[in-house]
This record gives sequence, C-alpha cells and structure tokens, in this order.
Amino acid sequence: MLLSKNTKVTFLFLLIGFVSFIFADFSISTLEPFLELKKFSFSIFQMDFSQIPDLFPALLNTISIAVVAMFFATIFGFLLALVFENFFVRTTLAFTRAIHELFWALIFLQIFGLNTLTALLAIIIPYSATLGKVYAEILHEHDTYPEELKGNSLVSYYLYTKIPDALPHLIAYTLYRFECALRSTAILGFVGITTLGYYLSSSFMQGIYSEVWLLLILFYIVIATIRLWLTKYSVGFIVIASFFYLDEFPTINIDNFIRFITNDIIPHPIRTDAGVEKTVEWFSNIFTNEIIIGVFNTILLTQIALVLTAILTLVAFPFISFKFTNKFGRIISHIFLVILRSTPEYILAYIFLQMFGPSMLPAALALMLHNGAIIAFLMGQQTNELNLRVDVTKKKNELYFYEVLPRIYSQFLAFLFYRWEIIMRESAILGILGVATLGFFIDSAIADFRLDKMMLLLLVTALLNIAIDIISRKCRSYLKVEQSITSCGCDLK
Repeated sequence: MLLSKNTKVTFLFLLIGFVSFIFADFSISTLEPFLELKKFSFSIFQMDFSQIPDLFPALLNTISIAVVAMFFATIFGFLLALVFENFFVRTTLAFTRAIHELFWALIFLQIFGLNTLTALLAIIIPYSATLGKVYAEILHEHDTYPEELKGNSLVSYYLYTKIPDALPHLIAYTLYRFECALRSTAILGFVGITTLGYYLSSSFMQGIYSEVWLLLILFYIVIATIRLWLTKYSVGFIVIASFFYLDEFPTINIDNFIRFITNDIIPHPIRTDAGVEKTVEWFSNIFTNEIIIGVFNTILLTQIALVLTAILTLVAFPFISFKFTNKFGRIISHIFLVILRSTPEYILAYIFLQMFGPSMLPAALALMLHNGAIIAFLMGQQTNELNLRVDVTKKKNELYFYEVLPRIYSQFLAFLFYRWEIIMRESAILGILGVATLGFFIDSAIADFRLDKMMLLLLVTALLNIAIDIISRKCRSYLKVEQSITSCGCDLK
C-alpha cells in the first residue's frame, strides 16, 4: 500500500524524535521537585498587591523599550522589504534574524555595557530583519494589479495601490510582532537589563514565588490588553512618551566598537600572528569540544520539542473548537492557551529549571507548552471554519479522527514547520540555563571574555537556523501546503 506524503513525513519526524529521546538527558536532579512545584503553584494565593507600585518602573521600562525598538524596527523593516529581492539583502537578513535577541544583547553588552541602548539594539536588529522579510512577503502577495495600472512610477504604485491594499495585513502583523517584542524585552532582564525579567530572576533565586506570580500576572494583563491601550488614536502618544521615559542614553564610545570588530572578535591566533597551524589548531579544538556537542544537543532538543509540540497541539486544539467543546470549556481553554503563548519560552524554562534542575527536561517542556499553545490556537480556528456534512457523525472521537483531522492535517504540518526555525532558535538560547546546546558554549565564551570563540559559535548557530529554515521550506513544498502569511495567521513567525 502506497503511503501518502503526510504519512511519510510524519513517520520520518516521529522516528527522528524517538531516536532523539534515546540520547536526551531528562534527569531530575532536585530532591523534591513536585514539592517545589506545589510550593510554586500555591504561592499564587499569597500575592501582595501592595507591591505593584514598586514593580511599575520595571513594567514601564519593558513597555517603553519594546515600543521604541518596534518604532525603529518597523521603519527599517519596511525599507528593507522594498529591496528584499536583492540577494545580498535576503542573505544578510536571514543571518541577522537567525541570531536570537538574547544573543544580540550579550554581544552589545561587550560594546556598550548594561544600558538601554544595548536593550534597544538587541530588539531592533533581529526584528528589522524579520519585519523586512514578512513585509516583503505580504507586499508580494498583494501584487495583484494588472501591468497597465502599475504605470512608470514605482513610488506611486506602492503608495496608491500596493500599500493601501496590504495595509490591514501589515498592521495585523506589526501588532503581533509588538507582542513578541514585549516578550523579548522582558527576558532581557535575565542578562541584567531592568525589565520584568530582571525582577523575575531575582525573585526566583530568592524563592519569593508570590512575587513571581505577581510579575507574571502583570505581564499577562499588559499582553492581553494590547489592543485596548495601543490603538490608532494612542500610538503616537505612547511612542513619544516612551522616548521621553527612556531619555537617558549613554554616550557611545566609538573606540569600544572599533576594538570589538577589529580586535576582540578576530580569532586569537590570527590576532597574534601565530600562523596557520595554530589557527587550524584553535578552530579544531573548538569544533571538536564545543561545536559538535553544541550542534548535536541543539538539534536533539529541537526535534524532541517539535514532536512534543505536535502531540500537545493535536490534544489541545479540540478544546477551543465549538465542534468539540461547549462555550464554557472553550473560554477556559482559550485563557489557558493565551497564558502559555504569552509566556516566553525562556521564562517557562527558568520556572521548570527551579523545579527539576538542569537537564533537557525544563527546556523541552517550555518549548512544547509555548509553541503547542500557539499552533493549537491556530488549529482551533481552522477547525471552526470547516463545513461539515449534514450526516456527519455525532460521536466526538469519530468526528476527530475520521472527519476533522484528515481535513486539517496538512495544514497542521505546515504550521509545525513554520515554527521549526523558531524552536531551533530557542533551543540554542536555552543553553544559557545549563543545557549543553550552542547557547551554553556561547555563554561560557562570553564569561571567559573569549569573544572570538563567541563569534564563531554565533556564526554556527545562525547557519544551523538557516539550514533548518531551508529544510522546512522544502518540506512544505513537498507537502504542497505552502500558504500565504496573511492566510495562515501572523502568529506563526
């Protein structure tokens, strides 16, 4: 019997996931993990709301950095979208967005120090690259006008036809990206920037879980109410207010930047004229002891998280579909998924790290919950749009396996592959928490002030992400489920 393309791809990825599980380290090193989990869970009832005024500066700092960073990223991203067809631009943006914003923050810490400029650049650079790519895709999808209407003026064509037609989708994606910027800005606190993540990290280390819950709930409220406080009437005021709030920018020392690019990141043997043999030995040592291990563990964690994300999605999406669940169940499930997708993977992993100790388990759980919540939400929407036959079965299990799942399975795989690159980026960065992925070795190189090794490992990380993105596109093309960014939902990128 001939297997379908969907079945072949599913079997292949399940096989890779199963092999990855064999090599994975899922050990629990804490003495009483579930007691700690219970302590964390019940501390939500011990929150002291009188602390909110003390936490407000961190909340405002998080919002202000995200607003200012998105202001510049949107401008740069749109300009880059206009020249995205250029091969050099596409390649540069692919490399730029492949490096996680937390890695960018660690780079700029070495140049500008621990300040607002470091935080802004860490968001602006990768987000400009991402926005440039997606804006270009959206504009390309709206290139539907006949040649005679395009005229001789490219500027007029964009201003009066293409951009107005694509504007709703451009705005929708920008709003989603702003939500991502808030999450990214929050986790910058884990490297010392005074955002919510800074206080989260401090509260965790002190075991003050009630304060952790208070910070998380404040963050959820901000995320959930974005469309209420960020409107076309308020956006101008919020941008200006954010600039004023972040008015203390450090004086840029150009000498630090020049030293960084001409000395610090140049391989040590080349910098000291040690010769070709020493340079090869330097690279060989890093390749053998760090790159191979880091790449192996990053891929291992990525593939495990991908399979776990798929399982969680298939289990969760019926709970937010009116074809399977009543209104009350959908509301509860929707709130639960919103909380999971609003919590950055890094914070989720940090929480599980306190419960279970350092291993792949905290990272895999965090990646599964965050990405599974995103895809489950989109799958639920897809299910709601299906038109079922009049004589369709009333049994929920038969409806799921024989009617709904076969019709949306191809799209499910497409959504999963869209998130694959994101999962890879997060798998690398979660190494900072103790898993021996590429992020672990990058963090160690920075701690030892071996910035030449850091840059080499970042290059490997970027190339690995680009490779996954290419494979993902090939898979979607093979399955013939390549769908437009505007139709498949902005939440995927």
